[in-house]
Amino acid sequence: MKILYFHGGSYMAEATSNHWEFIENLVDDTGATVILPDYPLTPKYNYKDVFNMVVPLYKEIQQKVDVSNELIIMGDSAGGGLSLALLEKISQEDIKMPKKTILISPWLDVRMDNPKIEQVKEQDKKLNKEALKIAGLAYAGNDGIDSYLVNPIDGDLSKINNLTIFTGTKDILNPDVYKLKEKAEKNNINIDINEYQDAGHIWIIDKDSDEKIVKKGYEDLINKIN
Repeated sequence: MKILYFHGGSYMAEATSNHWEFIENLVDDTGATVILPDYPLTPKYNYKDVFNMVVPLYKEIQQKVDVSNELIIMGDSAGGGLSLALLEKISQEDIKMPKKTILISPWLDVRMDNPKIEQVKEQDKKLNKEALKIAGLAYAGNDGIDSYLVNPIDGDLSKINNLTIFTGTKDILNPDVYKLKEKAEKNNINIDINEYQDAGHIWIIDKDSDEKIVKKGYEDLINKIN
């Protein structure tokens, strides 16, 4: 099994030590080979530069791996948004889709205009709505703020199968997960949402929520991978 993993960091930060520990645990517990791209980051680069890298990378993997049977796309936070946007883009081309896709606390809309975010933001001790909007503008560049590649919540889900999302109730990105699910259900598409009460943003990776919630989330994740 191969996992193509996109790390989070608001499209502006490299993978953290927590990411590397998490990836090491994934390898140990699943036996998978993990590909972790060092994709271009803002403010020097924007979404066009990212997709100029990740689409050819996926095509290269497709030449070497039976992606529909052996490849899982995964990502957390911004990397979760990138994962879904990549999935939406390749679904429009004559490219085989991966076996499954798993997103952890995905950032689905950098515009952050879901009114339900206001109800959650006081409980989120990690993410700041205004700071995320600034990072999102940098990632979008001059012309991408309404592109589905930047906001995969707007993308075409019609050809996407086996999509699983892990989300916590104390994450300001949580409301957009349900907005995406609502959109998918209108098109008879199922998204497997695993929600954890009182879990924060990427709690499985940063381990900064209750220990039982972290353990449960990680165990459920491994089961989804296997």
